[in-house]
Amino acid sequence: MPKKYDERHGSPFVRGGADFYYGRGKNPHFYVGDTGNSERIDMVDMDMEEIDAYLAGYAEAEAKGTKKEW
Repeated sequence: MPKKYDERHGSPFVRGGADFYYGRGKNPHFYVGDTGNSERIDMVDMDMEEIDAYLAGYAEAEAKGTKKEW
């Protein structure tokens, strides 16, 4: 059974997907609440589970290949 990640706005999984979508490189981070409206947590303060969720979100988005067209 595949691992289920938190998909709330601002979660590590969602931020990973967003970074790929917007053409950004991998930079693990997340927001405590909503993206841009709450405290940002950067990789230095993340635990391995949070980093794993970020990377999984990035990888899933990369596998789908969907990117924003500017």
